Order: sequence, then structure tokens, then C-alpha cells
Amino acid sequence: MLETIAKQSIDEAVFTFIDVETTGLSPSSARVCEVAAISFRGQERVGTMAELVNPGMPIPAEVSRIHGITDAMVKGSPAFPAIAGRLLDMIENSVIVAHNADFDLSFLREEFRRAGLKFPKRHVVDTLYIARKNWKFQSNRLGNIAAELNISNENWHRALSDVEMTRKIFEHFIAAFKAAGVVTVKDLAEKCGGKTS
Repeated sequence: MLETIAKQSIDEAVFTFIDVETTGLSPSSARVCEVAAISFRGQERVGTMAELVNPGMPIPAEVSRIHGITDAMVKGSPAFPAIAGRLLDMIENSVIVAHNADFDLSFLREEFRRAGLKFPKRHVVDTLYIARKNWKFQSNRLGNIAAELNISNENWHRALSDVEMTRKIFEHFIAAFKAAGVVTVKDLAEKCGGKTS
């Protein structure tokens, strides 16, 4: 699977942009309360998912102030196991893209584990890693990179807005990489430290 995807050209491959909002910073003690993912092949959107998730625990007020998600908003939402299958379908045969991917994937791995499932191995492109290694932004936070590139960062810190922003930033990076001779997913993976989930 990974080898087959690695050989695909960047224009043929499906990239799934993922973001999670959580009840805290540690996947061992905090839970996911929102998941968003969008999949693109070239410029064509091939899938969208945006779900509030009932974390089964209170969302601390200081965390709600950051992402705007409250206990009342998630009260009637599904628990993570109910949406895990849809997320698996989204990332099948695709490359995962996230900003600070280690954070999002550590939470997803833990949520999958709690649901009795295994998070699959996929190529991972981390736009934070790319920004740090290849660009000189004043700050590598998602909203700041977007502002420097004149990309709208409205509703920052809500999962769907963040994945849309990540995709636009990724498009900017990809254009520069293509100009430098990057053609395949393997070429791109090498530029991104060769991460897998």
C-alpha cells in the first residue's frame, strides 16, 4: 500500500487534510471533541467530513475559549467509535496532511485504540515541518503562516476551517516543491522527513 502510493505523482495522489480539536493537550488524559477531514486529488475535492464528537468528559472552560466548542454543543454528538469508520474510509489510499501532525495523530491513534481499532499506516505530510525546514515565517503557527501568505484564517481553531487553511498552505508549498523538481509522493515524503502514521 505505502509503496504503491509513494510511486503516484502528486497530481494523481489523494491527500487527506486532517485536524482535531480536543479537550486538552495530552492524548492519555484528554479526548477528541471535533474531527474534520477533506480529501483532494489535484484540485478536485473527493471527500469532506466534519463532526463534533462527544468526548465523554467535560470540556474545560479555558479550552472552550480557544476553539469555541462547549459541553452543550457536543452533548448530542456521537462518541468517537461511531465516526471512526467514516474517517478510515476517508484516509484509505491517501496521504495524510496535517499541521503539527504528531499532535493530531497521537490523539487519533489513542481514540482508535480505545475503540478497539488500529490507526492505519499512511504517508504523512506535516506542514509545520515543511514550514520550519524550508521557509522563514515570523511564526510557524497555522494562522500566522496563513496571514503571511494572504490566506483567510477566519474561524481559526475550528477543525474544518483549520483543514481548509492547511490545504491552502500545502498548495503554496507544493507549487514551490514542483518547481524544484518534486514529482511523486516519494519525492514529497523525502522533503517532509519521510513520516508515516
